[in-house]
Amino acid sequence: MRTRAITGFFFVLVMLASVLTGAYSFAIFFLVLAILCVNEFYSLVRSESLSPQHVGGLILSLFVYVPVIYYLLEGAGLHYILLSAPLAVLLCIIELYRKSDRPFHNLAFTYFAICYLIVPFIFFSASAFISGDYNFHIPLGILLLLWASDTGAYLFGVKLGKTKLFERHSPKKTWEGFFGGMFSSLLVAFILSTQYIELSVFDWSAISLLIVVGGTFGDLCESMLKRSIGKKDSGSLLPGHGGLLDRFDGLLFAAPLVFVYLYFVS
Repeated sequence: MRTRAITGFFFVLVMLASVLTGAYSFAIFFLVLAILCVNEFYSLVRSESLSPQHVGGLILSLFVYVPVIYYLLEGAGLHYILLSAPLAVLLCIIELYRKSDRPFHNLAFTYFAICYLIVPFIFFSASAFISGDYNFHIPLGILLLLWASDTGAYLFGVKLGKTKLFERHSPKKTWEGFFGGMFSSLLVAFILSTQYIELSVFDWSAISLLIVVGGTFGDLCESMLKRSIGKKDSGSLLPGHGGLLDRFDGLLFAAPLVFVYLYFVS
């Protein structure tokens, strides 16, 4: 428990520092974090019968993510994302020459990492620039609401949890924990609305609900992934916490929902 607390404390500090110290530190930190998550994903799913293109997938991730980050920071260069198309085709050609009994499974998991990890992190990064210029209020709010949801779900689940939420994939999750997380997240949303007034209390509350729902499904799907391949943790990069995917599974589903809400509704 002590190791878990220390690891969590310092990792949260680093993450908050990246958000609060400006657009470039924010963009670079989450770019590196996304690439590390992709690397962890490929290591997680690799087995005797499955071998995604690890290096090629990491390069493709960069070809997709970097132009978007450059565009968000400088307002130019988005067209370079087109270079990812021939690279994606090249990975198919490379697979022709690899000795594998399941080549399309390899390609499927190689490409899936982009959809499952890189795209959500792009949405999260873009949320900080939703108004044109960098505004740390939005990504900070998303993180705080996500942490409030996770903490509330854990505390209420431990004290009151009886009714299983989705026992087949996550035996410890309960409906009591889910609604406890919703309560905690809505409480933090109200506090955020008093400090970051560019969004109304209704908007922060709506974002909170999207994060609770999206975060819960993100957690369940990551649990489904680990159970399907017989793994307990996604990795060991964070002592006491497991891997990066274990910590950011909720963000993967919540971030796109929040961005779409901000773009089309708010």
